Amino acid sequence: MEKTVDDPQNPLFGGLMLESTDQNQEIILSLARVKYWDHYDLLQYQGFWCPSVFIHGIIAFQKHFQALDSDIMLITFPKSGTTWLKALVYTIVNRTHHGLKCSPLVTINPHELVPFIDAHLYVQNQSPDLEGFPTPRIFGTHMPYASLPHSILNTNCRIIYLCRNPFDQFISEWHFFHRVQGTQTKGIHSLDEVFEMICQGIQSFGPFWEHVLGYWKASLEYPDKILFLKYEDLKEDNLFYIKKIADFLRCPFSKEEEIQEW
Repeated sequence: MEKTVDDPQNPLFGGLMLESTDQNQEIILSLARVKYWDHYDLLQYQGFWCPSVFIHGIIAFQKHFQALDSDIMLITFPKSGTTWLKALVYTIVNRTHHGLKCSPLVTINPHELVPFIDAHLYVQNQSPDLEGFPTPRIFGTHMPYASLPHSILNTNCRIIYLCRNPFDQFISEWHFFHRVQGTQTKGIHSLDEVFEMICQGIQSFGPFWEHVLGYWKASLEYPDKILFLKYEDLKEDNLFYIKKIADFLRCPFSKEEEIQEW
């Protein structure tokens, strides 16, 4: 029998060979599934559409991750300024360790410095060693608020959420996957078909509005824990929001820093 892309024994599964418990596999096999236009299946898991290649990592992350009060979680809907947010927060938090000219970001991709904890670390290893990460640990994820591990919700770790205009997000995702996957995406769905799927809430980590509203409502309830930002606002007045992020993370800029840098 031919192995499917999301089969954990298939080398295409994140490029890794993973083990899954019988319980996890039973859960996964019971999930509704659709063929998405990015060449992978989406599985309906806990009310959102999870890319099949990440499902094992997401389940392990939910079960085993123990958040620290000092942790910082950077959360976005896919193609909503994720790389930008990671670079900004990493620079803000680590600015006393090295200047801009000596920053690791000069040579290292932000996704390596701030990894996706579920879709990277827990996909590679169901029990990753996180002790080596410097404090504060900074991780990224696309998971909706309702599906975050309880330890994140029950500790004082901070969450920064960045959303984007859904039309721009959709076009960005369309071009991204066609650029990355090339001819593999051609012929699966047309632009109109994909747009219709998204209007029905069928997209990676969608539905879109449930994802955004989950964090927006939580930010109103827990403003000291969750900072809700808009991509368009950050682009229009980046200095204001950089200072806002620094204040939220309890590492505000001094007057001397503002004068020196700006």
